[in-house]
Amino acid sequence: MEQSTCADQFQEQVVEKYSEMVYRLAFSQLRSKTDPDDVYQEVFFRYFRRQPSFQSEEHRKAWLLRVTMNCCKKLWASSWRRKIVFWEEGEETFSFPDPEVNELREQLLRLPSSYRAVVHLFYFEDMSVEEVAQILGRKPSTVRTQLTRARRLLHKYFDED
Repeated sequence: MEQSTCADQFQEQVVEKYSEMVYRLAFSQLRSKTDPDDVYQEVFFRYFRRQPSFQSEEHRKAWLLRVTMNCCKKLWASSWRRKIVFWEEGEETFSFPDPEVNELREQLLRLPSSYRAVVHLFYFEDMSVEEVAQILGRKPSTVRTQLTRARRLLHKYFDED
């Protein structure tokens, strides 16, 4: 019984430590309030069901980010999602207290999905280009190119507004 309680406490600590990271990445990819909730639940369900062992906390973090990206891709590819039109006027959104943060979020959401993932992992999760490449299954040179293109697009978006 004690072993189960210790394992439960450890699982709670993992969720507490990584929950915001998983949700932020899912939100940055899916652009709604409800879909990231589904991805969040799926990621931690997989974590608890598989109970993987990790070499380090960085390895655990990378695994959670990779599973989050895979769950987002799976959701985008679902036949249900392809039949529903999202991201139209009146979409569900939420606001941050700081108007500058809201504007940045809006501009980031305009980026193509592959650029949003790279920008999110690099800037918001403080990952290196090599770590981002590994998580996304891309070459580091591809990640650097996508970061450069994303920055250009963001400059363009801000200049338009």
